[in-house]
Amino acid sequence: MNNKIALITDSGCDLPDETLTQYDIGLVPLYIIWGREELRDREDITPVDFYERLASDPVHPTTSQPHPQDFVRAIEQAQENGADEAVIITISSGMSSTYASAVQAQRQTGLPVHVVDSKANSLSQGFEVLAAARARESGGSAQDMVAAADRVRQNLATMLYVDTLEYLHRGGRIGRARMWLGTALNLKPQLYVDHATGRIEPGTRARSRKQALEKLYQAFFDRMDTSKPLHVGILHGNTPDEAEAWADRIRREYNPAELLIGMTSPMMGVHTGPGALALCGYSADE
Repeated sequence: MNNKIALITDSGCDLPDETLTQYDIGLVPLYIIWGREELRDREDITPVDFYERLASDPVHPTTSQPHPQDFVRAIEQAQENGADEAVIITISSGMSSTYASAVQAQRQTGLPVHVVDSKANSLSQGFEVLAAARARESGGSAQDMVAAADRVRQNLATMLYVDTLEYLHRGGRIGRARMWLGTALNLKPQLYVDHATGRIEPGTRARSRKQALEKLYQAFFDRMDTSKPLHVGILHGNTPDEAEAWADRIRREYNPAELLIGMTSPMMGVHTGPGALALCGYSADE
């Protein structure tokens, strides 16, 4: 990182490597705990390798937040490259203790550090990070970067489909959707993220995957102000054909200003499982 204001996030953001490089964004990985192995998300295990192993390994992985020292190292590296201030945007504190680790790191460095709880995850968190990066590119201060991320957060929508609640339940990220456990298990759940609390909440259910995905698609765009430029992200749990089909439809029906497609990172995949699909994004004011 070579900016006077360093921008750092964690691997919960699901931003592709090329985007991180383009905008000079530092990435601190969360950890995948698989049996006795401690793997750095996106560094020691890729999304493709993760989903292949998830399908065959009888041991279920868990996740762990970065250590405060991981953030300290990222800040110190940025300082060595010329930064005299830093902004850190983390995955929601309602889903991970990553924010707490970043706050601890903030107290251990001599650099002014602004730590932001995105109240989001995946590409919703990524969109906040991108807004901060673009504010910096426009000559904005650290405060401008934080404000840009917050404006995006206030307009965010994140809708998630999972084939089963099993993975969210195992990982302790199920929130109020736990009320569905033990009910009609053949029903396909739709979830959403409350970006005020940063927690996963239950949406609707459907009888089939096809019906559930169509309901999710409609519910997502019902939350968007389609008269404004749309920034949309599609995330998939190793189902690229379905993601591309959504992308084609979104381009045709809504012509978004920005459309990002990605495979859910191992850190997120631990909790959502294979076959998950998500739409996230916001309506911009520009």
